[in-house]
Amino acid sequence: METRVLLVQQGVWGNSAASMPLAIGYLKAYAEADDRIRRRMDISIRNYPGDAGLNAMARDLIRDGCPDILCFSVLGWNFRAFGTLAETFKQMNPQGWVVFGGNHVAYQAERVLRMFPQVDVVVNGEGELIFRDLLNGYLDGAQRGALHEIGGISFREADGNLVTTPERERIQDLEILPSPILTGAIPLAGDKGGFRYDYALLETNRGCPYKCSFCYWGGATGQKIRAFSRERLREELELLGRHGAEILMLADSNFGLLRQDEEFLDDMLRVRRKYGFPKRLETSWAKNKSPGFYRIMEKMKQSGMHSAFILALQTMDDSVLDLMRRRNMKLNDWESLVAWLTEHGITPYLELIWGAPGETVASFLDGYDRAAQHTPFIAVHPLMLLPNTEYHDKREQHGLVTVRGEQDDFDYVLSHKTMTLADNERMLRFICWNRVLARSLFLHNIWVALRGLAGIPQSQVLLSFSDWIEKSEDHEARELHAVAKPASSASELVDPNVWRLLTKRLLRRWWEEAMRPVLPEDLLPVLDEVFRYDLLCQPVRLLRDGSGPEEDLPVVTRYDESWYLRGDTEFTHPVPHLIAALRRGETVSTEPERHTEDFYYRTGFGGDLQHYFRMDRFRGLTGQQLDAQFTKV
Repeated sequence: METRVLLVQQGVWGNSAASMPLAIGYLKAYAEADDRIRRRMDISIRNYPGDAGLNAMARDLIRDGCPDILCFSVLGWNFRAFGTLAETFKQMNPQGWVVFGGNHVAYQAERVLRMFPQVDVVVNGEGELIFRDLLNGYLDGAQRGALHEIGGISFREADGNLVTTPERERIQDLEILPSPILTGAIPLAGDKGGFRYDYALLETNRGCPYKCSFCYWGGATGQKIRAFSRERLREELELLGRHGAEILMLADSNFGLLRQDEEFLDDMLRVRRKYGFPKRLETSWAKNKSPGFYRIMEKMKQSGMHSAFILALQTMDDSVLDLMRRRNMKLNDWESLVAWLTEHGITPYLELIWGAPGETVASFLDGYDRAAQHTPFIAVHPLMLLPNTEYHDKREQHGLVTVRGEQDDFDYVLSHKTMTLADNERMLRFICWNRVLARSLFLHNIWVALRGLAGIPQSQVLLSFSDWIEKSEDHEARELHAVAKPASSASELVDPNVWRLLTKRLLRRWWEEAMRPVLPEDLLPVLDEVFRYDLLCQPVRLLRDGSGPEEDLPVVTRYDESWYLRGDTEFTHPVPHLIAALRRGETVSTEPERHTEDFYYRTGFGGDLQHYFRMDRFRGLTGQQLDAQFTKV
């Protein structure tokens, strides 16, 4: 009888779609290249979406009979769920093996085995070779408490003694690993024949040259970058293109750093011309920008290949960068890079971390406002302590006080030597309103006008709104404040009800009560018009009962789509031209000048709460903006 082995993965936080199981696909492909294992073992993958419940996963794992070996790819969001499933498995098969692997549990065996004694083995480091050795050990009759001959693992002996075997060297020649895409270890086609995942996941290399204090990417994979061959990657791209993978996400730490990255892009664009896919590339871009990086960006723009360019600044403070061990990344020229990207029609997203050791509220907001001068797309993440990172190992040195997440196993920072709990709580509210008002473009233009005309930075406006919502006695404001709580998990998914409850009436009241009193009187006419323009750019929502739109606007067809039309809207100032000039750094006149605009809004917004995470698609566009959006290359 064949030994049944199940490899289990669960996608991230509440996501209803299962993600492509690349990591466990590598385990399966490498193990099945061993003739003995392939003949005597049945290895299959169980790939669950993020919103799969424990009850449903448990039933699925044992529905066809209990497996002999159960292996989990563990991350912070599924650690507790997988520990519970291990307990269920042991009730059914006390002699079966449970294996935990992944960055979240590697080198953390003492804690893992204490919390979940049902786990037999914790894998430390890259898993492919270790997984094969474990399976061969099982076939040889090895006992769970006597795996001393297998390197790179931790386990408990029969007497409870914890054993960690010598660490395995990193895989230097990645070509020894069969491709899980080319071998069919990962199924690509869905039930209806199309690509079965939201996005395709692909590795072009492994490793990271940096050792940032907050990240286990460099620490966990070693500093030397090892690359897959161009021929192999070409074949993988060809197969993904043939299956219609719309989005390609690279599991690389610094795409654009290596010379072969440009060759990879050339091959990807060739596949796109042949099949029409992939249409979009997502990756972690290189921190230090080379001439090859700029050529890559030029080629992507010329080909119409879409990508969100995320520049991971993390902090602007030099002393904090020193503690992060990021001063070697040459990020000081980021402003010229952002200007270059903007000039070439590529939207830059900037990323900051709040709460790093050495950071204060003042230093963080100063850096945030510096970033906000260049783009509204600023993602702010609260610091978490990840295992196998320098911050985690030096928590006492920094005075870090943490708490485990309610819905995950991440270690959230509450305070440290330069951040009080009160500082942190206020800034977590700031992060929420940055996500809602700025990053999602709920408001889009008022930041530019307030900064350029009145000298008021973006952070001051966000804090003004945060404080007003917290103190206002308005019944709608109280309802909004009740749901706009800091996220209790690293998913950072703001409750969509925040957007739904944030009405134009509330925004107008905040503007009247909190902002207008602090503005120069001579600028009120023009700033009032910019604020009104921002409100007019918000999507036309459906009524809460779904009976129709909140406003009775005519529907027209433009560019084969249906749009609400708000025609002949008069302004006392030419707001679009004024904002565009301010964005270019020009001096503008604030004198009145009559101006009329037509606004177009995509129909159907608000029927699905998830629309609020894609608000930019439904924002009102002027006629000129609409034409520009549909006629640009």
